Amino acid sequence: MSSISNNTLKIAHTSQVIYATLPDRSKAYLKYSVENRVMRLIETYTPPQYRGRGIASLLVKYAVELAKNNNWLIEPICSYAIYFFVKNPEYRSFLAEHYKNLSDQEWQKLLEETRSREEERKAGEK
Repeated sequence: MSSISNNTLKIAHTSQVIYATLPDRSKAYLKYSVENRVMRLIETYTPPQYRGRGIASLLVKYAVELAKNNNWLIEPICSYAIYFFVKNPEYRSFLAEHYKNLSDQEWQKLLEETRSREEERKAGEK
């Protein structure tokens, strides 16, 4: 599987979505909202044929830069956003206070609970 580098992938944003248009014209995206200077990372999606190439990570890194530039704190809501901060603790300084001091064990528990909730929701939609 080839990776897609940051310089070949154009990432942009609206007031609610950070997105990348992929070579086949499909889109990967990260839905977010901002309230009281807190950016909530709500949902991340990458088309199946592009998964595992680091695209979602690029979207979250873009979100971190956007938050940093606007002096917002970040609240990871979706499982991928939580996973990103589990795997990249160096970015945790940008998180809302509640998340900044979580132990690795607490991060893992939060990730498992969130994944479980998302799986239940998906099963309920079928």
